Amino acid sequence: MADLVTALGLVLVIEGIVYGAFPDLGRRIGEFLRTAPADQLRIAGLVSAAIGVGIVWLARTFL
Repeated sequence: MADLVTALGLVLVIEGIVYGAFPDLGRRIGEFLRTAPADQLRIAGLVSAAIGVGIVWLARTFL
């Protein structure tokens, strides 16, 4: 459970840095997400999740 809370905290830190340092980038990303087809977003989300699982597996195995 501690790992989950830590991971969620890190997500918020990274998103906060992006929005704080590059607010225009955040707006452009938001506009892109609004106009992108649902299928494209679904595929991107699944690919991102798979990459995340791979990173976690590599970190837990080799670090």
